[in-house]
Amino acid sequence: MNETEFKASALDLLKASLGYKSNVRDELLTIIVSGVIEELTSEKGILLDSNNSSHLMFVVDLSAFRYENKGGNVMPRNLEYRLRNLIIKFGGGSIE
Repeated sequence: MNETEFKASALDLLKASLGYKSNVRDELLTIIVSGVIEELTSEKGILLDSNNSSHLMFVVDLSAFRYENKGGNVMPRNLEYRLRNLIIKFGGGSIE
């Protein structure tokens, strides 16, 4: 799966996770997904594997958190723990 397909899959899963069936919020959700991927690759240095379902689900879960909290809350421990593991195991690159 390439980067475009990865983002499209993340968007579809995010919409399902949030319970949205229409395309009304697609623009905002797409920007959030892209921002999360950019942050993980550029700022955190994580080499995202587009064929790794746990990477896809982390992008979806973090995007859902960002959407639902509008940046106002502290990241939940489960997301923080998963992020640390991604940095340790996959640090040093960008999406394949």
